[in-house]
Amino acid sequence: MNFTSHDVVIIERALRTAMKHDLEEHRSRDYQEVLLKMQESASQAFQVNAPVARADHEGIRYDYDDSSDLM
Repeated sequence: MNFTSHDVVIIERALRTAMKHDLEEHRSRDYQEVLLKMQESASQAFQVNAPVARADHEGIRYDYDDSSDLM
């Protein structure tokens, strides 16, 4: 399942709210553990995808005039 950055923000906000309002300590720790995992996963995704994003902006140039001599 692929989450957008907006989805991640909403999930993180929900986990933080649950941590504040849940009076049971063990559940609050569970929320915190999931939140930490999500943050680590998101930071790794940004590190992995950052070079790819820059490479996409460099682009590949096509010279469409090359095909004109084939006709």
